[in-house]
Amino acid sequence: MVLQTSSLGFIVRRHPPELVAPANPTPREVKLLSDIDDQNGLRYQLPLVLFFPYQPSMEGKDPVEVIREALSKTLVFYYPFAGRLREGPDGKLMVDCNGEGVMFIEADADVTIEQFGNNFMPPFPCFDELLYNVPGSDGMIDTPLLLIQCGGFIFALRMNHTICDGSGICQFLKALSEIAHGAPKPSILPGWHREILCAREPPRITCIHQEYQQLPPDSRSIFISHQRSFFYFSSFNVI
Repeated sequence: MVLQTSSLGFIVRRHPPELVAPANPTPREVKLLSDIDDQNGLRYQLPLVLFFPYQPSMEGKDPVEVIREALSKTLVFYYPFAGRLREGPDGKLMVDCNGEGVMFIEADADVTIEQFGNNFMPPFPCFDELLYNVPGSDGMIDTPLLLIQCGGFIFALRMNHTICDGSGICQFLKALSEIAHGAPKPSILPGWHREILCAREPPRITCIHQEYQQLPPDSRSIFISHQRSFFYFSSFNVI
């Protein structure tokens, strides 16, 4: 979510980017992405910015330290996020769960949330100040899968869309919030069952999926106009 404002100007003071690794040792393994996850239309970075009002209960506490510590503990359960994408034969993507960590930036700005106003609509000319694009961090292969910029009331995040979708990142943020509030583990533990979404070898086509038909070369959308496809998978948790 971004804000519409052209007159607001402020200065952001960023600390150097750092890598936050899992707090405890995690499995060193390689996990394949499903054939749905690693399609070309999902190989991009997706930004997210969350705005929070001041909470009196945080008096005397540093939000950055709270989030940094909680993030490290959360990555013990969501350890693939701390890994790096690799590309195998035929462009197949996989996660090297090496525990390198996610990219984290502490930042302070001389502006209050009230100065942003109440009209939360794009475009927002100061977006790059809230979520800094660290040079070399926005690729697909061998780069951090999450980039987080955090200050007193704004939590900005950029995720690699191949590693999770909107529901997945919401589950991750809920886990992060629970651990920040003192929980020893997330109330919903993540799982990795993406192998059930991979094609057989050799493939066995049982129906024609119109939603994956070739788009026109000049199309900017990964979706086909007026498509009405819906798929339901029984409830299991994915990262």
